[in-house]
Amino acid sequence: MRPFEYASARSRQQAVSLLGTSWDQAEVLAGGSDLLALMKDDVVRPRRLVSIKEIPDLREVRAAEGGLSIGALLTLAELSDHPQVRQKYPALRQAIDDAASPQIRNVATLGGNLCQRPRCWYFRGGHGLLARGPAGASLVLNGDNRYHAILGNQGPAYFVSPSTIAPVLIAYGARVRLYGPRGERQMPLEKFFRVPQSDGEREHDLQPNEIVTEIVLPAAEGTRGGNYEVRQKEAFDWPYATASAVLRMSGATVESARIVLGHVAPVPWVSGEAAQAITGKPVNEQTAAAAGQAAVAGARPLSRNKHKVQLARVAVARALLAAARGTARA
Repeated sequence: MRPFEYASARSRQQAVSLLGTSWDQAEVLAGGSDLLALMKDDVVRPRRLVSIKEIPDLREVRAAEGGLSIGALLTLAELSDHPQVRQKYPALRQAIDDAASPQIRNVATLGGNLCQRPRCWYFRGGHGLLARGPAGASLVLNGDNRYHAILGNQGPAYFVSPSTIAPVLIAYGARVRLYGPRGERQMPLEKFFRVPQSDGEREHDLQPNEIVTEIVLPAAEGTRGGNYEVRQKEAFDWPYATASAVLRMSGATVESARIVLGHVAPVPWVSGEAAQAITGKPVNEQTAAAAGQAAVAGARPLSRNKHKVQLARVAVARALLAAARGTARA
């Protein structure tokens, strides 16, 4: 690991003042489960780490606008155990409990999970976010792309968004709040993720001198949520595909739906097609399967990941069935 400075901030303002205007100057240290691995592998090379662990208000969970405001420093384990999450957002709890391993969930923070970098092995091997070879051609297209994108993969990015928590938060309608030199700004969480077009860009709408401070969840009364994850083995593994569904029902009929796929595109993939396919209908095996088909109708599998199309289709169907039953697990 390369030498670096270490600074511990006691407030949001101090943290921002210690960060730089470029990513090589400084990085934010929260749980560190992803950042330290990237530094050890020499993928990122910050000259300073700015710890935000001692900023107390980033650990708070409070009522806000009928829902919850969740501090970015809350660990995944703490969030899963929170009584309001257990009671009102069961699909979120399911997604958290499926993420990583118990050891990592006790360290990894909510903000860190949303800001983690892609698990693409070309990126982790030092070939850059867009994984281009010496001649500028993508290494992914003619290489091992089993885990890469099947949606939103027109290029130049083929990695998949790695967060298993983001899709369910987006399905619930979450917003993210950021703090920087100009104060606070917020946006719908789906707008936080973006597809980089050049090697100098990142995959989040976050400046080098900004920090994620909290996630705001709207009221969940009247909704039913479901989450489903497909991985190669039940033990800790990166998913092939995930799907989250949050429904508002009128009797047995879907009044409105939010369906978001994970690990299939460079961003969490909001499927308006799947939502449209299920709206106005009851949720059963046939309608859920039709919504799954609609979700992947525009998929463009690469040379070695055609299997992900079927897995994503099944994940959507099972997330919908879980939501309709009022449970988080299919």
